[in-house]
Amino acid sequence: MSDKLAFRSFLDGLFAWFTLRRALTYTGMFFYCLALFLAFDFAWSSLTRGEEKARAARIANPIYDHGFAADFDGHDVWGELRHRLVTNSLGFKDASVRNIPMKPASRRVLLIGDSFVEAIGMRFEDSFAGLLQQAGQQRSEQVEFLNAGVASYSPVIYYKKIKYLLDIGLQFDEVVVFSDTSDVTDEANSYFCIDDDPKYRAHCSSAEGSAQPVAASPAAPLLEVAAAPKKSDFFIDRFVVTNRVRISIKRSIQSWLGNRRRAIDNDHTRIGWTIPGLDVARDYKPLGVEGGIQRSRQNMRALSDLLAARNIPLTVVVYPWAQQLAQGDRNSPQISLWREFCEGRCKAFINLFPVFFAATEADKNWYEHLFILGDDHFSVEGNRMMFRELARHLL
Repeated sequence: MSDKLAFRSFLDGLFAWFTLRRALTYTGMFFYCLALFLAFDFAWSSLTRGEEKARAARIANPIYDHGFAADFDGHDVWGELRHRLVTNSLGFKDASVRNIPMKPASRRVLLIGDSFVEAIGMRFEDSFAGLLQQAGQQRSEQVEFLNAGVASYSPVIYYKKIKYLLDIGLQFDEVVVFSDTSDVTDEANSYFCIDDDPKYRAHCSSAEGSAQPVAASPAAPLLEVAAAPKKSDFFIDRFVVTNRVRISIKRSIQSWLGNRRRAIDNDHTRIGWTIPGLDVARDYKPLGVEGGIQRSRQNMRALSDLLAARNIPLTVVVYPWAQQLAQGDRNSPQISLWREFCEGRCKAFINLFPVFFAATEADKNWYEHLFILGDDHFSVEGNRMMFRELARHLL
């Protein structure tokens, strides 16, 4: 009996040794493969960093505060993601670096707005502006769409940038302004240094805006002023593939947990002015909500008058944030503000709120489909929906 026990003990020990050896082998193989993956990712990411080593994609501008560098082909960072960014000769987001002639060969429509119009974080080809451009070029009577939108734009910048473009001789047949809910917020607390009105310029400070105005001729070439350098993120810059895998896993977990989906039910960030009775005074200093609305109207009137003097039609588009959809803001003050403004001033007023609310009723997972998980911006699918609705009006 003792011999049997000893033999069994020997077999158990031998099995345990082989099991341990196998576990160590598999563990070693895993870390070896991981090290190879990280090494290749580091090499590939370093070699493909592109032009951003020498130039910043986003630049300050003394006339309209900020924009993109012209003829840029490199990468930009939004949140935790590094993405490809290409601009044309005017510093507009585009599918390729190309020269934009001042005089168009066909009908030309200029789009302008903030990060939703820029389609921050995604390729131009996947944005509604890019889809409009593709569709416009496929028509027998071609229509060219130029995207002048950049993150954090608001009415004062719409006016100043379009005036600048006209002053340098750029010709276009229509302007489409995408008024974002955050426009009133920005007009209440930002971009005073570029405003033509002395009562707003009085709020200009060295800490406000990305560039202070300097003496500049409107006929001068597009000015590129070095913006404050962004602190680089070593992991995002040097481990692009690894970071994308991490973000994919993170978003899958976010979707499964539904924490961001629940958060938008009560998130009032930058849409607070649309909610009756909500105390948002702290976020709208120094002008307050009414002051932000008044300044928005004033700068949009200046833009409207500028275009009318040149017989260029103006169209205004409004669309909802995910928070507004979640909180049932169907008859938003944003809609009435710009509908009333457009009376007698606009070629068209396009209200996309009903289309998006219809989508929420037809799809219980509308947030996960129409918006970037963990973000407020439109996903590829959300951009396609924007394109389909806009094409009905603009093509």
